[in-house]
Amino acid sequence: MSKVFITGVNGFIGSHLAEKFINAGHEVSGLVRKTSNLKFIKDFKIELFYGDITNRDSLRESLKGIDVVVHNAAFASDWGSYEEFYKINVTGTQNVAEIASENNVRRFVHISTVAIHGFKNPNRMDETAPTAKSIFPYCETKRIADEWLFEYAKTTKMEITSIKPGNVFGTRDHTFIEKYLEALKDGKGGFVDGGRHVTCPTYVGNLADAVVLAAFHPDAIGEAFNITDDVDINWKDFTNMFADELGVKRPKMSIPFPIGYTIAFLMEMFYLLFRIKNAPLLTRYRISNGGSDYHFSIEKARKILGFEPKIKLDEAVRRSVEWYKNRK
Repeated sequence: MSKVFITGVNGFIGSHLAEKFINAGHEVSGLVRKTSNLKFIKDFKIELFYGDITNRDSLRESLKGIDVVVHNAAFASDWGSYEEFYKINVTGTQNVAEIASENNVRRFVHISTVAIHGFKNPNRMDETAPTAKSIFPYCETKRIADEWLFEYAKTTKMEITSIKPGNVFGTRDHTFIEKYLEALKDGKGGFVDGGRHVTCPTYVGNLADAVVLAAFHPDAIGEAFNITDDVDINWKDFTNMFADELGVKRPKMSIPFPIGYTIAFLMEMFYLLFRIKNAPLLTRYRISNGGSDYHFSIEKARKILGFEPKIKLDEAVRRSVEWYKNRK
């Protein structure tokens, strides 16, 4: 049994990670803020520490005696200031890693994203694919954090690995699935370019399996792994699966990528001009994600970690819709 510490343990992904580690027999603790909603983890045996990854001093006590840190907390959004993204995704990651190293944590697993490789990927990209500076603050700051971590690995005995999931979805998902299914139910769903672009769904339970493997596998040290459900599916077919399971009409509305991107840009400029904090209806990130072939190979995770997506897409869709219908 190992002592596993998870940042952002109360959230969508974090709660699934905690559940998976607990079921595997490990002792789990986690970092939450005083204002955090704890409903996802109220039935789990987790030792909670209150703090903030942007406050180094609040991390020191929580990381004592820990074997594995899973750094899951992040600002994951398609809207917000670059400064806020950097503060949380870069500085926050540096804080957690450095304090973990000071406390002799054995392994540090960073939850990154395949989005650091950008959009418009013509083939199944693997981990050797280049990354580049992005106009999207989320992609850019996660890229910087990943690169910093692997440089930092050269200066510490702590073992570092990175997990890069695709578009994560599943039960307890208030960020994507809840809003997506609400739009479908209300007849407001739609596509970019008719939904023909390939996407990379990643069911949260499969992601959690990969993280547990990466936390202990000896060959994961110093490596990064793409994690998806390994399906070739476009946005139209993916969305229609949800519409059918939900029992609503399949969406028909579509917008060409150039027009959608232009409208999204104008909306963003309007929101910035008038300092509107909420995200606009369309953003360039959303249009780029839905209007690009965005899929990745998981062969490295298969070969090294022995990872295989256990929950198939039809079952993942069924579970997600069931959760949506019964959520409180």
